[in-house]
Parts: sequence; C-alpha cells; structure tokens
Amino acid sequence: MTGEKTQVEFDAPKPLVDRVDTVAEVLDIPRTRLLIDALENKLDDLANEETFRRRLSNAYYDGRTDYDTVKTILGREEAMRLKLLRASIDQTSAIPELKDDLPSDDTFYDGKVAEWSASSSSESSDGV
Repeated sequence: MTGEKTQVEFDAPKPLVDRVDTVAEVLDIPRTRLLIDALENKLDDLANEETFRRRLSNAYYDGRTDYDTVKTILGREEAMRLKLLRASIDQTSAIPELKDDLPSDDTFYDGKVAEWSASSSSESSDGV
C-alpha cells in the first residue's frame, strides 16, 4: 500500500518480537516491512472470510462504520452493493390511506349481494 504513513507503537511479547526479527533477518528485509506484509495478508484473509464480511456488513447497516471504510476493506464494488442494499433497507414502504370510510356492502354491490349456496355450486359442476 502506498500513501500517507502513520507511526504505530505497540507492545508485543518478547518471544514474538524475537521470531519477527529472526524471520526478517533470514528474508533480509526490515522488521517494519515484515510486520506491514503480515498485517496486509491478515486483513486480506479477513476480507475474504464470510463471518467477518457479515460482521462488517452489519456494522455498516447499523451505522457503526462508513462507506469509505467498507470500500477500503472490501473494495469499491462490494461497498457499492452494500450501499445500495442499505438504501433499500432504509426506505419505508408506502402505507395506503383511505380518504373516506369504506363503503357499505349495499353501496359497493349496488344493493345486489350474491348469496352462495351449495346447491347452486353443485348444479354448475354437474353440467360439465
């Protein structure tokens, strides 16, 4: 990765630092390069892990992380997909509202409400 650099300082167990120093010496690279490569590899592995992707998606949907962060971790295409899904989730469905009360059955059916009876049903099926 290129770009702006930030100095990071952290405490690590001495045996781990000794292992890092030995590997860096064998590979003939600076310790910092080895640590950066290891972090990048781990982050790439996480980005391809389904459980992590689900947790990142949930964090984005819940507003705990933003689009740029998702884009940095998962890439532009996946981040855009999550953005579109989030927009569709955030939409509220239209709730139909009646301006007036529902019409009565007499008004709706113009006073001619048909009655169903078993005999009229069997007559129509016998004629076939």
